Amino acid sequence: MNAEKTDAPRAVIVISSHVARGSVGNRAAVFALETLGFPVWAVPTVILPWHPGHSRATRIVPPLDQFKALMADLERAPWLGEVRAVLSGYLGEAGQAEAVASLVAAVKAKTPGALYVCDPVMGDSGGLYVPESTAAALRDRLMPIADIATPNRYELGWMAGAPLPDIKSVMAAALHTGPSTMLVTSAPSMMAGGTGNFLLDGSQALLAEHRLIERPPNGLGDLTAAVYLARILSGQPPLKALQSTTAAVYEILARTAKRGGDELQLETDAQSLSHPMAMVQLRHLLHPGRDKRA
Repeated sequence: MNAEKTDAPRAVIVISSHVARGSVGNRAAVFALETLGFPVWAVPTVILPWHPGHSRATRIVPPLDQFKALMADLERAPWLGEVRAVLSGYLGEAGQAEAVASLVAAVKAKTPGALYVCDPVMGDSGGLYVPESTAAALRDRLMPIADIATPNRYELGWMAGAPLPDIKSVMAAALHTGPSTMLVTSAPSMMAGGTGNFLLDGSQALLAEHRLIERPPNGLGDLTAAVYLARILSGQPPLKALQSTTAAVYEILARTAKRGGDELQLETDAQSLSHPMAMVQLRHLLHPGRDKRA
């Protein structure tokens, strides 16, 4: 899948964690975007040997003044006009949020219509795994300037200040907590034994569901955000982008699980990014902003 105009800006700046081994953070997002035809400028917010969920891992966070200086260099780069989108994920510390916001503003000033996707990586069903100050920076500084946000259900609930036990509560939180387009992963499913990706924009509420796979490898959220961004940049409408993104990520997950892999095996299943064969259930839901008119 390639961008529709080769002479138009099509690079993506990806700002997230980097691991030496594994397919999370930048490792997942960069692979997906480049496989789908988009050049990537990759900025690490933290460097680790592997995902710390595997075992204790050394954590190298660039000094904040150096991180800000590098981001300022990118703002001044003579190639900034190549950039069509920015995708941010895991932050190494709260202070990085301001540098991300500044770079987003510079990209949008250079290329009106450029997209910013915020994946507010902060926690999961077990709670926050970043300091609360970092989670607050994601919520208060980056979410308000995003065009698209891709939180998981726990992250959306934390930002909304309430648990989200069902799809109705997810819809309400998405409507009031984030930008105009929200893609919520790990959403409650309406099918038995399933899970879903919920998409809300100004005109539609959609739920793409598939079978739940227990104890999945890490990196699914990073991969989902990157693939969905690639689909949108390639001109797919949101409904098709949601369906094909969910199918691709689920197919890679299912194949990795069948092999017993402890990390997503993107290099083995790269074809699934472009041409997924997995079937997902797509549901059209009543938009929460319109239920009073029903």
